[in-house]
Amino acid sequence: MATRHGRTGAAEQDSRERFLQAALTVLVERGVAGLTVRGLAEAAGTSTIGVYTRFGGRTGVLDALYERTFELLQEELDRVPEARGDVEADVLAFADAYRGFALESPARYAFMFERAVPGYDPDPDLRTLAQRTCYDLLAKRVRPAAPPGWDPDVAGYLVWTTMHGLVSLELTHRTRHPPPGWFLRPSDDSYCQVYRQGLTTMLGGLSARGPGLA
Repeated sequence: MATRHGRTGAAEQDSRERFLQAALTVLVERGVAGLTVRGLAEAAGTSTIGVYTRFGGRTGVLDALYERTFELLQEELDRVPEARGDVEADVLAFADAYRGFALESPARYAFMFERAVPGYDPDPDLRTLAQRTCYDLLAKRVRPAAPPGWDPDVAGYLVWTTMHGLVSLELTHRTRHPPPGWFLRPSDDSYCQVYRQGLTTMLGGLSARGPGLA
């Protein structure tokens, strides 16, 4: 894919791959605060000039890293069994993989889906990649549950926002002490249960609806 960081030859691509691995390590271990040109150069064992030569600057690095994180998500989702016609089971399998990816590295997830880096706006082509990696794959699994007359993309969007919202809130709650009397126990089983309940409730609601939102 052609993005702001352009195309390169084989030798330079190998060097870029090593640099991107270092940048990914910085993101996972230090969070977005570590994504400075100087910090990335130090992690990769190169100079700041090397960053500008390979990527044209910090934005080019962030674009390349953004693309790489979604490639990693796609690899994770590719391991999900193919849809078998049971909408609930098919969606939950996808959703479990998505949640697992988020929990593995909240910093990486925030970089992908939130405005975690002030002033950074991913290249439009890369946002298309993100849509294809996540939303389109999920919408395909949700489509059989769309009520007659509904735009199936609307049904997919409703399920995706439910999934994404629950994961994002879980990540937030996991970094804080629960308030007194909070109904969710701070355990993986508790979060997983309410996550799956939310998705099955949304899917059940779609199935119960009649024509609308065509």
